[in-house]
Amino acid sequence: MPTALAVGLKCRECGHEYADAPKNVCEHDFAPLEVNYDYDAIRKSLTRESIGKRAFNMWRYKELLPEQEPVSGLTTGGTPLVHAKNLGRELGVKNLYVKFDGVCQPTLSFKDRVVAVSIARARRFGFTTVGCASTGNLANSVAAQAAQAGLKAIILIPKDLEPAKVANTQIYGATLVKIDGPYDDVNRLCSEIANDAKIGIVNVNLRPYYAEGSKSMGFEIAEQLGWRAPDNIICPMAGGSLINKLSKSFKEFEKLSLLEAAPKTKFWGAQAAGCNPITDAIKRRSDLIKPVKKPDTIARSIAIGNPADGYFAARLCLDSGGGGDDVTDAEIIEAMKLLARTEGLFTETAGGVTLGVFVKLLKAGRINKDESTVVCITGQGLKTLDPLYAPGVLPDAPVIKPTLAAFKDLKIA
Repeated sequence: MPTALAVGLKCRECGHEYADAPKNVCEHDFAPLEVNYDYDAIRKSLTRESIGKRAFNMWRYKELLPEQEPVSGLTTGGTPLVHAKNLGRELGVKNLYVKFDGVCQPTLSFKDRVVAVSIARARRFGFTTVGCASTGNLANSVAAQAAQAGLKAIILIPKDLEPAKVANTQIYGATLVKIDGPYDDVNRLCSEIANDAKIGIVNVNLRPYYAEGSKSMGFEIAEQLGWRAPDNIICPMAGGSLINKLSKSFKEFEKLSLLEAAPKTKFWGAQAAGCNPITDAIKRRSDLIKPVKKPDTIARSIAIGNPADGYFAARLCLDSGGGGDDVTDAEIIEAMKLLARTEGLFTETAGGVTLGVFVKLLKAGRINKDESTVVCITGQGLKTLDPLYAPGVLPDAPVIKPTLAAFKDLKIA
């Protein structure tokens, strides 16, 4: 049964409509499905005033989500948009902002937004078991929120995932299965499981609902900027869904007359050089995605070789007047250190990708320094400590005797 304001599913390509169901692909052209809304009904109840009276979390925009009554992740969202003045001074940019989704989230990543929506939808469809294919953050979130909702969780991951993300999944009591292969093998198996078993796989048969949760990040950004969309937004890309949903969020706010001006945002996609199928397409000025068979990067959370929404992400970046680029592992680490040193924000490796790409685009003169820019950081750095343990990445701390003379000999104060 559909919720009052979400009125079923619709194909992104041919427009064919479907009733609400755990279904993610159009039967006519195999294009992805997305949630369809009754915007006329939403317009009657969703205003700046009504939004402002609600708690600052993702559910303050509930009319534009496929579920309005969460069963988990009740306080998800409401993350800071930091005016990065120190970082901006160093880079020569005045209107630079960092949307930091590594705090104010149950498991410290933006994946809590999408999972909160999909868990509620799983409950509505009668699933007692949920699952996912994950490179880490999604595994953490599904495990945690399934526990909150009283559902069983089965999580499939690549066998070489970071130990911290493995522990952050198992602690919630989820059943964890490691797959001997890259993420694309994990995802392929989850697609088969979704067709064969009565399991709500959040990023497969529940994907249309799951993806909508990402819009809440865009809604928050626009509200935090004074009901305006930024001139530029830089976003990490794994499957390519997030950057598309940020665009949809600005368009929906415009449709409902919630923005001060029509959005003219240029979208810039960021990937790691060791797994860059979408930015490779963008740099070729094409929306044809060439899968990466063996991803090789420290940014494992976004290392998806065959991205489900890659075509749409590449097309969005090109059509918006933006673009994309990719950075090496060394550049990722330098960007992580730069953000921590200037703004006191500790990002996981995916955020190092995003900031690293922004710096690269800025130096190339592709982004106007006088325009407003938002850099999206999607997870907390405590989840990906491993690359920082490598020799030479961080300085060795001196060891001294516990005397004032020994401290003075260091000549650091």
